Amino acid sequence: MDESTVRIALVGCGYWGPNLARNLSQVNGGRLMVCTDTDAQALARMERQYPQVEMTTDSAAVLQRSDIDAVVLATPARTHAGLALEALAAGKHVFVEKPLALSVADAEQMVAAAQAGSRVLMVGHVFEYHPALRHIKQLLDKGELGDLYYLYSTRVNLGRVQADINALWSIAPHDIAIMLHLVGGLPLRVSAHGQAFLSGSVEDVVFVNLEFAGGVIGHIHASWLDPSKTRQLTVVGSRRMVVYDDVASEGKVKIYDKGVYRKNEPGYGEFQVKVHSGDITIPRLDMTEPLQLECQHYVDCIREGRTPLTDGVNGLQVVRVLAAAQASLAAGGLSVAVA
Repeated sequence: MDESTVRIALVGCGYWGPNLARNLSQVNGGRLMVCTDTDAQALARMERQYPQVEMTTDSAAVLQRSDIDAVVLATPARTHAGLALEALAAGKHVFVEKPLALSVADAEQMVAAAQAGSRVLMVGHVFEYHPALRHIKQLLDKGELGDLYYLYSTRVNLGRVQADINALWSIAPHDIAIMLHLVGGLPLRVSAHGQAFLSGSVEDVVFVNLEFAGGVIGHIHASWLDPSKTRQLTVVGSRRMVVYDDVASEGKVKIYDKGVYRKNEPGYGEFQVKVHSGDITIPRLDMTEPLQLECQHYVDCIREGRTPLTDGVNGLQVVRVLAAAQASLAAGGLSVAVA
């Protein structure tokens, strides 16, 4: 094994761990050395797929091993901060699945620890690596959509129901990360409504409103209590509009040459509007698996000393929005400033 090879440990082999293992076992410049989980059956399933990878239930020992350079955490969200801080203290680079942490204070501590130890801290906001979202971001940055007016997303399904975390913290981090990435900054304020229909304690459905500088607004609908699986984002600009449908088999991005312009004309009052409606374009995109791009980016950043696109600060920003939205939920939907 080359001395520059990043030796990786995967902690957590449950719901998302197998997807990470599949991609981590194929990255250039990295090697998946060990998988750990408290569930022996989960480890047995992993061992059948990756017989060359060591399996263990002792994650604490793995985090301290000198033959491990980097750790990937795919564990329940409540464990992220503790495990990440332990790994950073042991000198490891750390990748954490979303959300980075369940409080702003924990996320800040993680970012500070990574900076103090000059370690890479990366969060799994996988859609920022999606070729479709990258294309939409390029359209916005180039001004192809005109002025950004608003954007809204729907991320719903029937299941996977969770008992210790609500739909806001479980599902919405993806869409919050996407919107912050596309708009290019934090919202000023957020408000949220939701209901805990199944357990009575954690919200199964949430609706989140985000108010950005310049009048841009965002809306997120997230739920695991819905009749069909929908993963859709709509971006509305003054010149063009875009719909991204993640579950579409083809044509995931559609660009609508439609817009409404404010047009000042003497003799017609203060202003008139002009509606423009043109063609629908479906761009040809390189649909490389986003998780593959994300895992490769993690290894490349470690080897080259680069800051990840979705670094700890990026994760902290999303946690700030989540915390404000949670505060709004508790306050019956009152608008809360993002601190």
